[in-house]
Amino acid sequence: MIKKTGKIEYRGVGLGAWALVTDTGETYELQNPPHSLQQEGAKVKVDGKVRDDVMTVAMIGPVFEVDSFELME
Repeated sequence: MIKKTGKIEYRGVGLGAWALVTDTGETYELQNPPHSLQQEGAKVKVDGKVRDDVMTVAMIGPVFEVDSFELME
């Protein structure tokens, strides 16, 4: 399990994709993020794993499967 902190961004690439841009500048494409996580600009803490076995049309970064998250103020 990996823990990351950052901001949620919507990327209009291909069919559109939700991304996590971490506080250290890494970009991950979120795999099937819950609707409550799909908030442009939201600051979040997420727990999950990088999926090396998944490819996407958007190709904006490694695919991150979210197991749990917390919205921050």
